[in-house]
Amino acid sequence: MLSGQSGYMTRGTRQLEQRAHPDVGGSAPAKPRRRRRFDLPLVVLAVAVAALLLGHRLVPDIAGIGTVLDSFLPWLGLAVPVLVLLALLARSGRGAVAVLLPALVWAVMFGPDLLPAKGGPYDLRVATQNLYAGNPQAARTATELAATKSDLIAVEEMTDNNRTAVAQVLDPQYPYRAAIGTIGLWSRYPILDSRPVDLGLSWTRALRARVDTPNGEIAVYVAHLGSLRLGQSEQRDRSLNRLAAAVRQDDARRLLVVGDLNTASTDRHMSVLTDLLSDGQRAGSGLGFTWPSSFPATRIDHILYRGVTAVDAGVVRTTGSDHAAATVDFRTR
Repeated sequence: MLSGQSGYMTRGTRQLEQRAHPDVGGSAPAKPRRRRRFDLPLVVLAVAVAALLLGHRLVPDIAGIGTVLDSFLPWLGLAVPVLVLLALLARSGRGAVAVLLPALVWAVMFGPDLLPAKGGPYDLRVATQNLYAGNPQAARTATELAATKSDLIAVEEMTDNNRTAVAQVLDPQYPYRAAIGTIGLWSRYPILDSRPVDLGLSWTRALRARVDTPNGEIAVYVAHLGSLRLGQSEQRDRSLNRLAAAVRQDDARRLLVVGDLNTASTDRHMSVLTDLLSDGQRAGSGLGFTWPSSFPATRIDHILYRGVTAVDAGVVRTTGSDHAAATVDFRTR
């Protein structure tokens, strides 16, 4: 009798203690519930990053937001390790799984660019360099460009401040030259003719030249498109469209477009050219960022082509300019 009563009192006491101290005994699910609170925010963030990567061109370009997103799109990949860290800290299994989505999207979009370059034999190397109008070391910049052993060297922002210094370095090694406005092209091979290309800007910032290479003629456009500022892309867009129109109407079988296009590879407007031409950087390894030279974060200097084969590409850090130089090796046979 006493034993049964003692058991009854023990159970009753346990129930009273559980009511008084709810964290004791039946509280085991509390921590998992708290962890699950982080699942939804992490999943939403992961899906948002993936959506921005895939649909960046759909983001309205209000006050330049769309252009900024386009220009620095690869850097969204940095959100992946941040989300992984947050998922680990929150012990969120669902959050960790969700991070796989933006990681996969980024890998599909940019992963191939990180693979080693295939390389191979080439017979034409092309380089392009924005000299920087106020470059105090233009001769050294030109020397470093010549050291790339390029067959064609295109330069932009060639001004009275740097024109003579650059010519003194390149002329002895490149006997053929075309220069119009602030644009120049030095060549190891004969330049048959050249003419200005109207980009709708206040001065000439593009030319078209015919270069007679050992394997036949190549049409070469050298261009410096209108400047791009936050929320002010009209000048750039107009000059880009004019350049694309000139290329579209050009019947040259083999054609290059080189220069400072002030347009990132991932910019929504770049398709007016990349629908017509291939991007030489794809033959290289890496994303080929060229600007700013102090910490390259985007690629606005390009070498585009048709009718030839790109086999390798690279970026060369040069002295004195705010841009790095871009190079591409071609097989023209």
